[in-house]
Amino acid sequence: MSTTMMLEQYLEVSLSDDKMTAYLLIGDVDQNIQFTENELLQFLRNNQVQYGLKEEVLRDIARRPLLYTKEPVIVAIGKEPVDGTDGKVELLMVMKGSSRPLEQDDGSVDLKEIQQLNNVTRGQRIALRKPATSAIAGINVRGEEVKGRDGKEARLKLGKNVVTDDEEVAAYAAIDGLIVKTEGDKLNVFPVYEVNGDVDYRTGNIDFVGTVVIRGNVLTGFRIKAAGDIRVIGGVEGAQLEAQGSIEISGGIIAGHKGSIQAGQQIKCSFVQEGNLSAGTDIIVSQSILHSNVRASKQVICNGTKGLIVGGRIQAGERVVARTIGNSTSTQTTIEVGVLPELRNELNELRQRYRTTTESLDKTEKALTLLDKLAAAGQLTEDKMQMRLKLNITKKSVVHEQTDIRERIYELEKALEGSNDARVDVHQLIYGGSKMVIGRYTRYVKDVSKHVSFRFIDGEIMMVSL
Repeated sequence: MSTTMMLEQYLEVSLSDDKMTAYLLIGDVDQNIQFTENELLQFLRNNQVQYGLKEEVLRDIARRPLLYTKEPVIVAIGKEPVDGTDGKVELLMVMKGSSRPLEQDDGSVDLKEIQQLNNVTRGQRIALRKPATSAIAGINVRGEEVKGRDGKEARLKLGKNVVTDDEEVAAYAAIDGLIVKTEGDKLNVFPVYEVNGDVDYRTGNIDFVGTVVIRGNVLTGFRIKAAGDIRVIGGVEGAQLEAQGSIEISGGIIAGHKGSIQAGQQIKCSFVQEGNLSAGTDIIVSQSILHSNVRASKQVICNGTKGLIVGGRIQAGERVVARTIGNSTSTQTTIEVGVLPELRNELNELRQRYRTTTESLDKTEKALTLLDKLAAAGQLTEDKMQMRLKLNITKKSVVHEQTDIRERIYELEKALEGSNDARVDVHQLIYGGSKMVIGRYTRYVKDVSKHVSFRFIDGEIMMVSL
């Protein structure tokens, strides 16, 4: 018997589904079987294994074939493709993002030292678009090219008073002002409106197209609305603050369950008591959150010297971090991560809309069926022809709307299930009376625990050590 026939009788080659790995299975062989490394190489090539051959392994198989008879052996590994890198937009200045007093090591503030705003001048280049890179192809064990994913090009997202060049490579300020990022990471340059004192009856409510800086306090019942950021060098009572950008309050918030603080981007302050906060990205509180409703699309961070969260409801799309949650009297404190309530509400509304459009589509199709029968019988009058035309347009519109609804429902349902990365980190203590919600699941904390993280693992909320 020739060596080739002998090898075909005892050896079998298999490839992984992606053809990036080749396996050799050796059947029951006679103790006297002999073949060379070159014969084994040729056998593999005859079986379409052309690239990434592990010659040391083949050499050892040829020398000691009986040792490799129990399970498949990896004899070739392909070269994985390298995905291209996505393009990105690079800011040409540091976004300081704060106009509050500088905080000292002991937690106090120096009112004489104010951080500078992100001021720019007209015509100043403020951002550059870095191009994406192409993928580097790989090779599977059959010697075939395996393509990677090319990087996705970034684009400059221009807001107010920002322009780009003809090649859309750089962004420039169109006016003197302050750089502010708003929803969707749009770059804006806003003028700044400053109040050198409190927001009270002397100033009245403020509604400004740019950034508002208050060098004092905002009193109960007053409203500040800004297309840019809001900076308060002081405290906020039960007032209403609404900014498309970020909100920073150097002092605390004592709201008495009145008013609200809403930011399209980030909210920063030292403490919150009986407040109602909502942010498009993160909420960062240096000291404490007491009996408040706090909602952030990404993270709620309360990890300063005290880092205390007691009472109320804290909701974050991704993560909540605190030093201490709850207290010794078991004050109910609810922490929800993974999915924000507005997503659940939107999902319920979309499902209701889909039911409504389905009923509408059913009625439309029944009417069209009747009109089609009249048309086939030659009994379609002019007004019914017009009705038939309108119903067909309506049907097409409803079908298109249902497609959009289904796509959004799918996205939201994926978000409901995508809580694997959501977590609550407690760096000191968590007391009984606390309630953890991750995605669709709930866990009640009964006993005091230290240095723990709550995560969704294997279908349940687990408490693991930090």
